[in-house]
Amino acid sequence: MRILIADDHEMVRDTIAAFLTSEGDTEVVAVADHDAAMTALSNEGEFDLVLLDFNMPGMNGLDGLQRSLSQFPQQAFAILSGTAPNRIAREAVDAGAIGFVPKTLGAKSLLNAIRFMASGETYIPASLLREEASKSQHPLEKQLSRREVEVLEGLCRGLSNKEIARDLDLQEVTIKLHVRTLCKKMNAKNRTQAAMLAKEAGLF
Repeated sequence: MRILIADDHEMVRDTIAAFLTSEGDTEVVAVADHDAAMTALSNEGEFDLVLLDFNMPGMNGLDGLQRSLSQFPQQAFAILSGTAPNRIAREAVDAGAIGFVPKTLGAKSLLNAIRFMASGETYIPASLLREEASKSQHPLEKQLSRREVEVLEGLCRGLSNKEIARDLDLQEVTIKLHVRTLCKKMNAKNRTQAAMLAKEAGLF
C-alpha cells in the first residue's frame, strides 16, 4: 500500500507516517503542503490514497481538493482535518473525495479507515454523519442507539467483532450483543445482511 500524506503539522504528519510504516506493508511519502503533494504525484505516480490536510498552505479548503482532482482525476484523495466543521465531511465527498478523516481518530481506527479507503471504499465517521444530520435523522438510524450505529459502521467496513471492539474500546462480547440487537431491530438475518441493508439505505 502506497500512501501520500500532505500536512503542514510536522508532528501529525510524522506520527501518522510512523504508525503506517510500522505495519510493514505500507510505503509512506510525507510532505508539508499542497504544492509538494502535487509534485510528489507528478514525480512518483499514483498512490493508493492521498491524504490532504484541509488547512495546510496552498490547499484553500475544498478548492485544493477540486484542483487536485482536476490535475489527477484517477487518484483517490481524502481530506484530513482536526478543525473543519462536520459539514465539510459530506461536502468533501460530494466534491469527489473518497473520505474524510478527523485527526482525533485513534491510531487503529485511523489505520482501518486508511485501508478501507485505499481499497476503494468511501469513509466518513458515523459520529460526523450523525451530528450533520441531527435535524434530519436517517429513518434507519432512528431505530438504533448511538453505539449500535457505531457498531453497524464497523460491519459496513468489513471489520470483525474484535476489531470493532478495539476501535470503540469495548469488550468483544459487548460488540456481539450490539450486533445481535441491531440485526433484530433491522430484521436482518446476520451481520452481512445488516451491513448490506445499511449501505442500500444510504446510512453510510
